[in-house]
Amino acid sequence: MNTDIHHYIVRNNQKEWQPLIEKGIHYHGISVISLRYDETMQRSTTILLKFEPGATYPYHNHPAGEEIFVLSGDVILEGATLLQGDYLYTPPNFKHAVTTKTGCTMLFVIPEEVEIL
Repeated sequence: MNTDIHHYIVRNNQKEWQPLIEKGIHYHGISVISLRYDETMQRSTTILLKFEPGATYPYHNHPAGEEIFVLSGDVILEGATLLQGDYLYTPPNFKHAVTTKTGCTMLFVIPEEVEIL
C-alpha cells in the first residue's frame, strides 16, 4: 500500500468530465468523473455524475446498494425528488431509474456494478 497521502487525493483540476459509456452504451446527457478506481474490481466505485436537464438513466438494480449525495440541482428516483444537500442510501438489490428536470451533479458510491434491467 502506498503510504503517501498525495497518492490518494483527487484534485479538482486533475480530472475532466467524460461521457458516461457503459458496456458500449452512451448515456446522452450524462457525464462522469471517476474519483476512486478499484484495481481489484477493475471499475470505479466512487464517482461524480452530472446530468444535463432532462437526462435519464434506465431502470437498474444495485446488487450491493449505493450511496448518493446531491451536490447541485435536483434528481428524481422512484417518484422521490432529491435536492442539493440531500443524501440517499439504497440497500442491496434496490431497483430504480434516475431522471432530472433541471440537471444535477451527484456523488455516488457504488460497491458493485449496476445491472440494467
